[in-house]
Amino acid sequence: MQRNLSCLCHAVAAMLFSGLSLCGTAAETSYPQRPIRFVIPQSPGGASDTVGRVVAQKLSESLGQPFVIDNRPGATGNVGAELVKNAPADGYTMLLTAANLVTSPGLYARVPFDPIRDFAPVSQLAQSPNVWIVHPSFSARSMKELIDIARAKPGQIDFASSGHASTQHLAGELLNFMAGIKLMHIAYKGGGPALIDLLGGRVPVMVSSLPSAIPHIKTGKTRGLAVTSAKRSAAMPDLATVAEAAGFADYDAVTWQGVVLPAAVPPVITVHVSSATIKVLSQSDVKERLLGLGYEPVGNTSAAFTAFIRAELARWPKVFKAAQIKGE
Repeated sequence: MQRNLSCLCHAVAAMLFSGLSLCGTAAETSYPQRPIRFVIPQSPGGASDTVGRVVAQKLSESLGQPFVIDNRPGATGNVGAELVKNAPADGYTMLLTAANLVTSPGLYARVPFDPIRDFAPVSQLAQSPNVWIVHPSFSARSMKELIDIARAKPGQIDFASSGHASTQHLAGELLNFMAGIKLMHIAYKGGGPALIDLLGGRVPVMVSSLPSAIPHIKTGKTRGLAVTSAKRSAAMPDLATVAEAAGFADYDAVTWQGVVLPAAVPPVITVHVSSATIKVLSQSDVKERLLGLGYEPVGNTSAAFTAFIRAELARWPKVFKAAQIKGE
């Protein structure tokens, strides 16, 4: 009797497992069956919007359904994030996300989403380092010299960025925090005006996006000291990282984009979209297009992107506290 019951239990378990496997396979092969809404929490024409559209077009071809771009700027990307958080968990609404996903919880008293609980990470699409640059008249010719000058003149050396709480601003405050110095932040309304003032000698130091700075570094109108990424940039391989140039092994502050889905989306759909995204980002024409925009393709798994998000969430709160940065 017991043996028969045991056999019956094993048979039922096998049937259940087989049924789950078949359901997963069916979901993967049948999805998607209609157009996918791709929410970009930025106005058309911006860097993240451009990256998102490049990838969305290729994902549309790969998955066999149109991607309908829905630009939803507002509240540093939080408007679009909240919209996707509350969307049906069926895989037909995706979010192009960026650094605001991990910085907003530390900047604002109330954020309408939880980066971990409310989203299913699909894949990190791309990243772009920023770069420390100085006017040619400024005496620092290396990151170590910049840090030494800042230590000798606390609160007297200004650095420009594209705006309050931008990745460029955070890169500067991360250096302040790790090096124990006090460079004074000057927030501009965009990287363009900040770069104009640096080139004109009105501000001595800047953290700039790498694509914007490269032409001026090459012509000698500005001096590049180091990139802010953990690895050297393929766009300027001779330029050291801050970690190499100043000895801060954990220094890493990049601009990045990724794709997430609502948290309750079936895992088989998340994996399916992640696999398609990884394949898209490995295509030579996509790589060339993103590199031309100043972005390095990533294309990692859902698990790897989740680990990246968690690491970024842990990185910034202590910097916000030390620099007394709050959302505006």
